[in-house]
Amino acid sequence: MLALTLTADLTGVTDLSPLDTENDPYFFTFKVQCTSCREIHPNWVNVNRFESNDVSGSRGEANFVWKCKACKRESTATIRAPASVYQQASPPKRQNIVEFDCRGLEFVEFKADGEWTAKGLESTTLFAGIDLQEGEWFDYDEKAGEEVSIKDVKWEIRRA
Repeated sequence: MLALTLTADLTGVTDLSPLDTENDPYFFTFKVQCTSCREIHPNWVNVNRFESNDVSGSRGEANFVWKCKACKRESTATIRAPASVYQQASPPKRQNIVEFDCRGLEFVEFKADGEWTAKGLESTTLFAGIDLQEGEWFDYDEKAGEEVSIKDVKWEIRRA
């Protein structure tokens, strides 16, 4: 089991989460490493919780099925549950966002290239279209009359 964790400094917002619906799924983007030969795949791969792929030689399914080009071993990853929301905390605390059941592979690097949402800490304002690729985001909460931000974004992949 691996977990993608997030640590971020949220100012004026809370409940940060990826926009992830069946009609508009969030694609978690990773670099992947084979646990047999330790080869790291050069390309980024995408995993979403609504996609299901057959595992060859089995009746099972997984969200991500991958065959290592170096050793030819087939590996799988399955998202355990919908992504958790990241709650605002002071000081910022590391929180699990999503957990993966990985068989024969490990995710070694994450790229936040999808759309995220958050809500105002002191208001009911919903912020959509948040882009965390640059590691920070800034906006203005009209209802609260304050600038809001997400800074010092740090992603980590850990054993769950």
